[in-house]
Amino acid sequence: MAMGTIYQSIEILSKEKGIEPKVILEAVKDAMLVAARKHFHTTEDLVAEFDEKTGAIQIFGVRKVVPEVLDKDKEISLDAARAIDPDAQLDTEVRFAKPTEALGRISAQTAKQVILQKVREAERENIFLEYSGRVGELVTCIVKRIEGQDLVADLGKTEARIPKKEQSKLESFSVGDRIRCVIKSVEKAGKNAGVIVSRAAPELVMRLFEQEVPEIYDNTVAIKGCAREAGERTKIAVSSRDRDVDSVGACVGMKGMRVQSIIRELRGEKIDIIEFNDDPVAFATHALSPAKISRVSIVDSVEKHMEVIVDDTQLSLAIGKKGQNVRLAAKLLGWRIDIKSEEEKRQEVESQMAALVVPGAPVNVLIDHGMTGAVAEKLMEAGVTTVEKLGAMTPEQLEEIPGIEQDMVENIQTAVVGYYGQFEQRQETPAPEEPATEPAAEAVEEAGSETPVETPVEAGDEKVAENESDRIESTEVRLPPRNP
Repeated sequence: MAMGTIYQSIEILSKEKGIEPKVILEAVKDAMLVAARKHFHTTEDLVAEFDEKTGAIQIFGVRKVVPEVLDKDKEISLDAARAIDPDAQLDTEVRFAKPTEALGRISAQTAKQVILQKVREAERENIFLEYSGRVGELVTCIVKRIEGQDLVADLGKTEARIPKKEQSKLESFSVGDRIRCVIKSVEKAGKNAGVIVSRAAPELVMRLFEQEVPEIYDNTVAIKGCAREAGERTKIAVSSRDRDVDSVGACVGMKGMRVQSIIRELRGEKIDIIEFNDDPVAFATHALSPAKISRVSIVDSVEKHMEVIVDDTQLSLAIGKKGQNVRLAAKLLGWRIDIKSEEEKRQEVESQMAALVVPGAPVNVLIDHGMTGAVAEKLMEAGVTTVEKLGAMTPEQLEEIPGIEQDMVENIQTAVVGYYGQFEQRQETPAPEEPATEPAAEAVEEAGSETPVETPVEAGDEKVAENESDRIESTEVRLPPRNP
């Protein structure tokens, strides 16, 4: 390429890539310097200058004027300097042109590689600056090609990648399909450099609701949280800032039109719309719908750990298919949830009491519960040495013991009751009663039933309840009663 045509090429390239001509010009200068050093096999200082009149780039060698030359590649004597520049002085620099025509084919190829690398870096920087502030934004793109399990989509100014993990299980796309995604991340360098978009992120459902529901767009209704397993089920919590506006009803729409529009966009993914509540007990009751919750107890408010008790018939529904319902509820709340049936809880309490009540506890421990020392001595003299043996005796048998009068029997029984009372189970918080609700859309899949086991679930935990056959999957959009 003739030097005079370089500037025209720079202008064309800058328009195609959307990069400032100055950036490309600097890249060309750097490339010319790399090629020159490689061609001339020198360590001398080189500079490149662009001549706007001719459109050519000239390479100059730079040397410092010194009284005595020690490094001939970087220094020059005063006499030699004045032969190049008559005005040269000591401790100044002189420049002399290097023949760019001498640069061979290998040097030109080196220059080309450097230019392309610099242009790619500048292009990535531009993309990063433009899209890094748009993470979470909904965009429309067209599938351009398929690379293995990943999709590459055209965003207009650049290409975006949709990795396999950011795709929904229900969906498959072909080249040319127009799809809506959210910008997941923007990487400046590395293997995944560029824009990553997603069809599996919870933000996609949130952005779709913002577009479909005017009350969310104008901030009358706020989205408080969203938990999603792409292709299967989403739980989204909403709250109204206006007491006259029903947050769930606004998201469902007339005859479910608004939520059905979003379900169609997500290719049939089930959506549970839940009313947000600041009270974690009430919120958990709503989040585990459609299952009916008997009661909820806070195990540890600091570690955010709660225990939910449901009727035996509701356990499979509360856990969901492969633990999906309780897993999504845990993600939505940000709490660890242990879910148990009434029968499991009863057995647990019985085993705890059996472990706490020490077999063969001596009678004198009842002194701490109101029994006198004298009565304890009389009982031990009569061979009644343990609390268990004493508790099994009738009042008549107690009165037969020497020294035990009728008025002492009541004192003994009170002490025994007090001793066992300390092992009673802790109080639990009953779940708030839900108002009568009207399902707007319901699809229930029933399977075989067998006795499930305790299923602790933590937020983000993916390993819950693997028995698929005993889980009931349901999608139900619940509408609280409207104010009369």
